[in-house]
Amino acid sequence: MHFVLATRNKNKINEMKAILQEAGMSVTVHSLDDFPQCGDVVEDGTTFEANAVKKAVAIANCTGMAAIADDSGLEVDALGGAPGVYSARYSGDSADDTANLNKLLNEMKGVPYEKRTARFVCCIAMASGDDVKTFFGYADGRIGTEPKGKRGFGYDPVFYPDGHDRTFAEMSESEKNSMSHRYAALMKLANYLKKQV
Repeated sequence: MHFVLATRNKNKINEMKAILQEAGMSVTVHSLDDFPQCGDVVEDGTTFEANAVKKAVAIANCTGMAAIADDSGLEVDALGGAPGVYSARYSGDSADDTANLNKLLNEMKGVPYEKRTARFVCCIAMASGDDVKTFFGYADGRIGTEPKGKRGFGYDPVFYPDGHDRTFAEMSESEKNSMSHRYAALMKLANYLKKQV
């Protein structure tokens, strides 16, 4: 099976490849870097699913290959679900991980431990021709008060998954992948694909 991942984000590409391989999928995975003619897709949907579907369909149409796209982010209960679909650009359109993290921690100042609940959400969309399927994954946890750990990306340094006293950024790649929102969604995709063979 050949797929194109509808992203140029190296962290996401590596993570998705590793998870699909772990699921026992013999797939050849391409990224958008292999298709310079395909432009970036504007993520202007109001839900993770809308953004993932839009990206998958656009890239499938551009490449003529089955495309897998994800939209994912962090929902913090004390912030009414923010940053949500704006997770990657929480502190502005040219935001980076550090700026987003700092904004989140500033907005969480004074929020007590028991109210720092949050979840990572991932929607994976697979588009092939006119057929689109979506798969969801979640990781529940809490937001810490300061960044810890050097691994991972995004909000990983402040996210403590339920039942753990280390952040995603303090865990090995395989440990994080075993419980991440992206892992859960990709495993659902992998199980679906195995049934199609």
